[in-house]
Amino acid sequence: MEKIKFQAGSSSLFFKSLNKEVEEMIERKDLLKKAKRKLYVKTIFYVLLFAGSYSCLYLLDHLSFTGLAINYVLIGITGILLAFNTSHDACHGSFSKSKRLNCWVYHLTFNLQGTNAYLWQLRHNASHHVFPNVDGCDADIDNNPFLRLSPQHPLKRYQRYQHIYAIFVYCIYSLHWFLVKDLFYLFRKKVANLQHKKHSAKEFGLLFFWKIAYVAFLVIIPIIYGYDTGDVLLSFVIMHICLSLFFIHVLIATHLCMETQFPERDGNGNLPGDYYTHQLITSLDYAPTSKIFNWFLGGFNSHAAHHLYPKLPHTTYPDISVLIEKNAKAFNIRYNKLDLLKAISSHYKFLKMMGQDNSHLNSKLSVTDSIAKMK
Repeated sequence: MEKIKFQAGSSSLFFKSLNKEVEEMIERKDLLKKAKRKLYVKTIFYVLLFAGSYSCLYLLDHLSFTGLAINYVLIGITGILLAFNTSHDACHGSFSKSKRLNCWVYHLTFNLQGTNAYLWQLRHNASHHVFPNVDGCDADIDNNPFLRLSPQHPLKRYQRYQHIYAIFVYCIYSLHWFLVKDLFYLFRKKVANLQHKKHSAKEFGLLFFWKIAYVAFLVIIPIIYGYDTGDVLLSFVIMHICLSLFFIHVLIATHLCMETQFPERDGNGNLPGDYYTHQLITSLDYAPTSKIFNWFLGGFNSHAAHHLYPKLPHTTYPDISVLIEKNAKAFNIRYNKLDLLKAISSHYKFLKMMGQDNSHLNSKLSVTDSIAKMK
């Protein structure tokens, strides 16, 4: 693969202006100190919430299957909220100045969800964050047999119906990640822009250790405690369906919707915009300044802020998002923002468009027009 390069152009003035204002705001409001304090309060809150949900399996008498299933769903949702609000910051080194603490927090909270922390960090930081929505460079839009998620991917005949059947694919997303996806990436040497990847024996061992621990945590121990095996297994599956649908619908539209772009590199590996502009046109925000959304979703709703400032705690994003929108408007750079329901609707419209033969042409024209307006 050729070396991929971003363009340096006038749109870089956008980030210079933005960054100056962000730095001034952080210093003026003592924002970083306050943000870290809030982050640690949230960590305690979500650890207690997750631990409390799990403890209810043994502290409450679940006399019906319904009660047991609801308890499992609560474990799944509180677990993913814990990951949103701690794992992601720790993954980017913004949870603490201590690399060791970041590592421990990230691996513990992420692996507890049944998914491998090491493999996701590799894909997320070295692939997705550098080249979001670039075919062959962003592991999050790797070509797959189920859904067409990039206009540069070949179109399969059955994908014309993907906006209809996608919901069923999404229902098994986390279970597929737990059972299949991690193993797939463990043995795959090429992952998007990451070439010839080899993993140590330690990482192989840790992956299987955490998978077994997760099964023991949510299946074996409850059965030993006295719950019916069938009830536990069915509750486990229902939990994964619910957390999958929640996870997908608060995250997937942040990059895969009608508003976001899919820039193509030319024959020399050049992308049409600079790095900072690229982050904006490939991201979508919903309620980016909402402190309520920020509390629950760990800043994923302020996606432009996260891609421009991944090293800052997500608790700074509501303030930063105001400056991003202001500077984007001043420099005539596209900034995508919808409310959550419209963002979800836009994602399914995007799936429908990706299932059509002319989707590549429509997307390419849209990207070209967007870049032209920035220059």
